[in-house]
Amino acid sequence: MVGQQKWRKWGVVALFLLPNLGGMLLFSMVPVAASLGLTLFKWDLITPAQFVGLANFRRLLTDADFWDALGHTVYYLSGYVPLVSMAGLTLAILLNQKLRFQGFYRTAFFLPVVSSWVAVALLWRWLFNPVTGPINFLLSLVGIQGPAWLYDANWAMPAIIATSVWKDAGYIAVLYLSGLQSIPNEYYEASSIDGASAWQRFRRITLPLLTPTTFFVVTISLIGSFQVFDQVYIMTEGGPGGATTVLAERIFRNAFRYGRMGYAAAYSWMLFALVFVVTLIQHRFQRSWVHYE
Repeated sequence: MVGQQKWRKWGVVALFLLPNLGGMLLFSMVPVAASLGLTLFKWDLITPAQFVGLANFRRLLTDADFWDALGHTVYYLSGYVPLVSMAGLTLAILLNQKLRFQGFYRTAFFLPVVSSWVAVALLWRWLFNPVTGPINFLLSLVGIQGPAWLYDANWAMPAIIATSVWKDAGYIAVLYLSGLQSIPNEYYEASSIDGASAWQRFRRITLPLLTPTTFFVVTISLIGSFQVFDQVYIMTEGGPGGATTVLAERIFRNAFRYGRMGYAAAYSWMLFALVFVVTLIQHRFQRSWVHYE
């Protein structure tokens, strides 16, 4: 009887999970498996697929465009990850204070997060306009001649990084705010009694106890950085002169502009491998700097 009840229980659980598992299998796992198989073929969506084995991967490793896109992606994440982490932590500390209209400020800083990337990218594309944009106008008021931003190969990526940080800082702030509020107040009271300054309390108490949150923030920021696409495509389309081409943009271009579906699939799996390795390394070394209570 006990065994029958156990099987009946798991049968009910499986029945409730079936719609979700079925959807995941049909719309996620099957396409992922199909994309892996597609890496072995040359296919332009029109003519029949031609089996080429590992030729797509061999071509990828010798493709200058791939290495350029990888370099630009690393450039983006090396600027975006530390800046969005620092901006989010700063916002969290400010929003954790006892302020009037605290709910309004928290909502205001989170609004960019829930805004469409299309709207945000178009807004910042106008802000960075070198002729009519307000950023260069404000710089001119203090005697600085602003660059061409999105039309300058040296400034296009920094402009995209700034846009991404502005949009995502509110989300990172929410994560850090949760971490700040989970720190017991007794630690701060004890350190105050011992005469610790505000900076010492921040350095010796807040930062160490926020390392689990920081680990999560850095992990999701790195994964998101490797997949950056929307802002790049809308603001520059990979230009000027290919200065902002990134891996996801090359995947889109090869698949839907050049009709190289197999090659785009190889790009996708190479991107997956990079994200997996970086995440694995980060997880491996977290013990050396992440402190749990």
